Amino acid sequence: MTAESKGMKKSHGTAETVTAPLADTSAGSSRQQNSFQVLEFLLGKEHFAIDLFDVREVVEYTTITRLPNSQPYVKGIIDLRGEITTIIDLKERLYIPRNLDADETSGRFIVLDEKLTGTKSGILVDDVLAVSTFEKGDVDPATTAGAGDDAAILGIIKKRAKDKENTVNELVIWIDIRETLRNIEKRI
Repeated sequence: MTAESKGMKKSHGTAETVTAPLADTSAGSSRQQNSFQVLEFLLGKEHFAIDLFDVREVVEYTTITRLPNSQPYVKGIIDLRGEITTIIDLKERLYIPRNLDADETSGRFIVLDEKLTGTKSGILVDDVLAVSTFEKGDVDPATTAGAGDDAAILGIIKKRAKDKENTVNELVIWIDIRETLRNIEKRI
């Protein structure tokens, strides 16, 4: 896909590019001012999301070269079209228990915007689900009180989904990947 694309396209074995669409800044765009776009993904059985504007692309899993004497959440490096990219294991960073039966090679990499990180880096996730648009009213910031002092959690998104005949709310944990990376940089 080209950089002008506005969504995500599945293609096995090739890179997938996710590009954030440009926001309409006209005076009549009050709906857009109250809405935001995220990239939804899975870590274990839990749904997470990050701001779409922080994402450069999504790519299939490729072999990771481990780095000696690195923090446990630094998974290693990959060669992404000739560019060395550091991979962060988000499960390890967020203390999510690892399923011993799960095959890591079925995961995917979310490559982050280089302006955000200052270096070429990405995060390892179990699966990428969708690019979604939500309204600010769909976010419950108060529910993060149990998350301790972790400022990386922006809130819980209540995603409406159909379950047979009923409409239910799926809970999506919205994290601030910038804050997560800032915390990692402090620990390295």
